[in-house]
Amino acid sequence: MNGLQKTTVYALLILFAAIYSMPLLVMLSGSLKSPTEIQAAPNRLIPESLQWENYLTAIQSMPFWQYLSNTLTLCVGSVIGTVLSCSMAAYAFAKLKWWGRDKLFAVLIGTMLLPWHVTMIPRFLLLREVGLYNTLGALILPTFLGDAFSIFLLRQFFRTIPEEISEAARIDGLSEWGIYWRVILPMSVPALVTVGLFQFVAAWNDFSGPLLFLSNKDRFPLAYGLEQFVSSYADQTHLLLAAATLFTLPIVVLFFFAQKTFLKGIATTGLKD
Repeated sequence: MNGLQKTTVYALLILFAAIYSMPLLVMLSGSLKSPTEIQAAPNRLIPESLQWENYLTAIQSMPFWQYLSNTLTLCVGSVIGTVLSCSMAAYAFAKLKWWGRDKLFAVLIGTMLLPWHVTMIPRFLLLREVGLYNTLGALILPTFLGDAFSIFLLRQFFRTIPEEISEAARIDGLSEWGIYWRVILPMSVPALVTVGLFQFVAAWNDFSGPLLFLSNKDRFPLAYGLEQFVSSYADQTHLLLAAATLFTLPIVVLFFFAQKTFLKGIATTGLKD
């Protein structure tokens, strides 16, 4: 690729990045404007004066820290459950030989076609019967049972790890659990981070789950709390944008810190059939 081609590619990338980042810039700009300026100049990206108090007002207008605590509990619990359960299932599908393995994996992949709403009512009835209704446990516990996409992603990564490494570990006397825990997992950090990041974002943005399983406002996560905030302050655009920025910022920061490992996990997944 010559210099002109590189310049063209970089120019196009910058253009597309600017286009896709425009909604975030508009949201950030509006969150720092006064109500008068939003009405007078809604398209101006640089505010005349930065209204940092919009964030303080948004935080004080709802139990923000309670929502944040609930959300972090939900996200961390979900990530732990997903990484543990899906990595164990993926190890069994990728590294162990047993009758019906490939057929069962095909069935597992087939479940990805089922929308969440199909299992919504049975899941609700089951979790209510075991006493988890109106608790964060109703949202965290199912992640310890795995999900098809994460299992598929980890299985594909595990299959790229040479089988000779597992055989050498067996010769040294490691059990299958020891190989999984002490050999495979340490070599699969990029894939595990990728799965964890996907699950963290899914739990952070989840609205349907809390709407179905929670009724106590003290247990609401940020996604559901933000919806309640929008209903109460629909006519105050500057506060709505400030609250939306507070909701979005942690995910953006998380991606910037984890992007190198995340991209490595995506790039090295699925290289082996």
